[in-house]
Amino acid sequence: MADRLRTGIDALDRKLEGGLPRGTLVAYTAEPASQSERLLYELTAARDVHYLSTERSVRAVRSALEAAPVTVDEPRVEALPTDGLEEATRTVADLREETLLIVDTADRLERTDPDDYVAFLNDLKETLLETDSVAVLHCLRGAEPRNRTRTLHAADAVFELHTDRVGGRLETVLTVPTFRYGGQPTEAITLELSDGVAIDTSRDIA
Repeated sequence: MADRLRTGIDALDRKLEGGLPRGTLVAYTAEPASQSERLLYELTAARDVHYLSTERSVRAVRSALEAAPVTVDEPRVEALPTDGLEEATRTVADLREETLLIVDTADRLERTDPDDYVAFLNDLKETLLETDSVAVLHCLRGAEPRNRTRTLHAADAVFELHTDRVGGRLETVLTVPTFRYGGQPTEAITLELSDGVAIDTSRDIA
């Protein structure tokens, strides 16, 4: 569908009826050691990207994107300062048309004042709708910030990545517990994160 942004993962796009509708706010949760950034890099392929990093330097993010097995069209990469919520708000206000905004990770922003953070989420959603853009907030599980529930409640779609050891090998599974556009995908997708993101063809996941 022309009004949807493909994720680059065919099985997921089929379940989302073509991809993510423009204007969608996504909360993407994962364990810190799960290589969850690989899915973020897959999303950046051949589209206008603004990458906000709250923990890694601009050089580190650019290096990782250059090493990713996808083609990225000169992404804008920005490292947020310690008081990142104010800077993130300015970035959102200047978001260009049809942009993929990635916040990696959202944890620092989620530790700010609850009222200020809710205002940021509302401003972000309005801007996404106005610019036909999509935003992905990368949220690490574990010692979760106090505003994590607010992120999950505001999100139009929630992606959950889980990695477990099964029979001597690592198994990575993606689920979509929240999707506010049409039917909610009910089946998990098993992924391979070795080189980029691919479907694990050893299982029937279609």
